[in-house]
Amino acid sequence: MGQSSMVNSRTPNSPGLIVTRTPLRVSFAGGGTDLAAFYQREYGAVLSTAINQYIYVMVKRHGEVFNEPIRLNYSKSERVDRVDEIENNIARECLRLLKIEPPIYISTVGDLPASTGLGSSSAFAVGLLNALHAFRGERVSAGQLAEEAATIEIEVLKQPIGKQDQYAAAFGGFNFLRFNPGDGVTVEPVRACNGTLGKLFGQLLMFWTGHQRSASTVLTEVRANVDARYDYLLQMRQHAHQLHELISEGRCEAPLVGEILDETWRLKRQLAHNVSNRSIDDWYDRARAAGAAGGKLCGAGSGGFLMFAVSPNRQASVGRALSELTQVPIQYEAHGSRVLMPNGH
Repeated sequence: MGQSSMVNSRTPNSPGLIVTRTPLRVSFAGGGTDLAAFYQREYGAVLSTAINQYIYVMVKRHGEVFNEPIRLNYSKSERVDRVDEIENNIARECLRLLKIEPPIYISTVGDLPASTGLGSSSAFAVGLLNALHAFRGERVSAGQLAEEAATIEIEVLKQPIGKQDQYAAAFGGFNFLRFNPGDGVTVEPVRACNGTLGKLFGQLLMFWTGHQRSASTVLTEVRANVDARYDYLLQMRQHAHQLHELISEGRCEAPLVGEILDETWRLKRQLAHNVSNRSIDDWYDRARAAGAAGGKLCGAGSGGFLMFAVSPNRQASVGRALSELTQVPIQYEAHGSRVLMPNGH
């Protein structure tokens, strides 16, 4: 639904409470090629899956008896009079984009901490936009949600990020994402044989490093290094193609997947000086020595989650080798951002 047909946000028909659920994502290969500095020269490609860890957003009309017209609850609480006063950049720009007027109440909570390499900022942007559209009586496509979120994060807020996270959050599923010169994005669902994704996820181990970090610092350097690291990014894009082919053919054994993950991680570490650190390298080496076929750090780098491909008979050994880290089980999520209330569609 275009902006010309927008519903006035003060309509008495606005639903009383909107709740959206938006998945986080795991990117297997190709990260960095979704930066405009790369894909405007030659297309980018990322293999990515939504997972069963979520960002929840609640939106409702704020009661007239409260002292503040706008209340926003996330890791902190904001109570302000005007949209322009909101400190949370994404919330402020979402409200501006959709011309939402106070009074308004917004609350969000995630299954996992923010800034952990699983696309939480973009998932929040997509989930909030989805909730605000529903608040105005509008249903919008996944493509529109992804593009609106990308516009806010990249064009308005000038974040040095790519476009993969917004599309993963909006569309859900397991996708081969292609980023074309001119900003067009192609979303190709991975056509896997029955049981393939279950087998793949059964061989993935995720470990929380305990370190939260902003992607901006790492990605600013990656973006600045695109010319100098162009050949590395081309190889990483090829890794996305290789994994896509393997999984489409049902060949998702840990040694095959792990070898490509290891190759792409070794290249990724060369994109910026702070992608890894001594602790991450140590954990990675210990996991490999204990039997992990290969792996990578999820997200831009410096912290977040380590993911490994591990054959079932070596998983206990890897778990013991990284016993000081918290293991977080993940599964495939077929759906993108969804409105759970009021209609659950």
